[in-house]
This record gives sequence, structure tokens and C-alpha cells, in this order.
Amino acid sequence: MATAPDYIRQAGTIPVRGSAVCLVTSSNGKRWVIPKGLIDPGHTAGEAALQEAWEEAGLVGLLSPEPVGSYLYAKWGGTCHVTVFRMEVTGVAEDWPERSVRQRRWVSVTEALQLLDDEGLRAVVRDALLGGTADAEGES
Repeated sequence: MATAPDYIRQAGTIPVRGSAVCLVTSSNGKRWVIPKGLIDPGHTAGEAALQEAWEEAGLVGLLSPEPVGSYLYAKWGGTCHVTVFRMEVTGVAEDWPERSVRQRRWVSVTEALQLLDDEGLRAVVRDALLGGTADAEGES
């Protein structure tokens, strides 16, 4: 999917450890999502994805060399384009920067697909963990 100049560029990770997937609550605490956030100027999508995994979930790991998919959702009066990477988790911290505002939960792939309410994100997770690649549009 081409990123249009007017899209808000974000990157995220699907953190996996064995057969479990880590989800976090959204910033308002109402939904389950993957760690994701803005790509700061001068940083790559991969760098941003690793940073968000640490800040939002206290996770470190090895990122897939290429994105596993992307999706669109509406936020801040615009459209966010999220480039998503799979991350093999190598470390889990008991304390992390956003621990006071986010919950972290390890679930099966099936449960993750049930908890994610954004159709585009769900498609990326399904394709990344159950086979294939995805470029999807969804609403958040």
C-alpha cells in the first residue's frame, strides 16, 4: 500500500512469544490493540515499532526484516497508515514507561483476533500469524 503524503505515518508490532501474542490497551483503555505510534522524523518504521513495543508494553525483541502488513484507521481528524512488523519477544520488563496507563495481556492468536475490534488490524494479525500478508483498511 502506498503511503499518501497526507496520511499520518505510524508503526506497530505484533509481539509474539511462543504461541502467545501480546496485546495492550489503547491509550483510553477501552480497546485492545498492538503497540503502535508515530514515526518520528529521522527514524525508520522499524525503529519506531521497537520503541513503541518498549514504551507501551515493556517488550524488547527481534523485528521481522520486512513489514508483515499495514492498515488504515481514522484518528486526530485524519487517516493513520500503520506499518506493522512481527516481533519475536526476547525480554519482558515488569516496569515500562506507559505501565500506569496501559494493560498488557498475553493471549492466543484466536483470542487476539476476538479482542481486536479494528477490522484492518485484525486482518493484518490474522495474515501475519496464520499465513500470508495483508494491506487492509479499517476504522478505529
